[in-house]
Amino acid sequence: MAGCEYYVAMWTYRQLLRRTSFDDHDVPVEMRSQRILNKARVPEISSYILDHPEHYVFSAITASIDARVKFEPLPNETMLGTLVIPDEARIIINDGQHRRAAIKAAVEDKPDLAHETISVVLFVDLGLERCQQMFTDLNRYAIRPSRSIGILYDHRDEGAKLARLVIMKSPFFRDLVDFERSSLSERSRKLFTLSAVYNATAELIRHHATGEVEQDAKIAREYWEALVECFPSWASVREGRLLASEVRNDFIHSYAIGLQALGIAGNALLRAYPDKCGTSSHS
Repeated sequence: MAGCEYYVAMWTYRQLLRRTSFDDHDVPVEMRSQRILNKARVPEISSYILDHPEHYVFSAITASIDARVKFEPLPNETMLGTLVIPDEARIIINDGQHRRAAIKAAVEDKPDLAHETISVVLFVDLGLERCQQMFTDLNRYAIRPSRSIGILYDHRDEGAKLARLVIMKSPFFRDLVDFERSSLSERSRKLFTLSAVYNATAELIRHHATGEVEQDAKIAREYWEALVECFPSWASVREGRLLASEVRNDFIHSYAIGLQALGIAGNALLRAYPDKCGTSSHS
């Protein structure tokens, strides 16, 4: 790749922990090849492994070897074989130190995980300057997905399931919600983002959730649809009589903070009139 020799290996977690390291935090920053480990991130990633033992997934870890290696191809193969690494070689992680630390914590909690595997991309004898550049390049174009699309694709979070049900089962709101973006452009024809509906609905049912997502979604959907009568501009956008951008420019009720305030107000109404929960009345 770009003139650099590299290999892809499948290592068990035990091999990963035994063979790799990352720069000590006592080393001056200019002599390290990556940032200091943020220990606050490790428990969250470790819990992700332990809480979802049959469904968690990790991308490959990238590391560099500070010694020459020998590749022994299999018979009649040029790309498959055995990579012989000297015992004294140091293998430093360029990308994935938090995953490694989380794996270490998870294995300490559940030793059977040591037999699971992860792919490791190994670059050979790059030197400090090239390793530092690799760290920069690997992180240069890393962009987190929008919160909305994260909610759309999250099938573990009950709040995400609730927000999706509220919208998908509402013919009115389904046409007005952007499922991919967490901020709307000037030309967007949508009034709301999924992340805004998620937060507002969480406020709405706080302390009122039944534990049945279908029932909670019904309560939330009836509340949001009742508000259409209070904000006729929402219906005007859906019917094409107003541009979504005009409503967003002139009113706050379609913004995330406005929806969240309406969710809090609805929560107070549910608390004051608990007998109305789940009814179809919009009164």
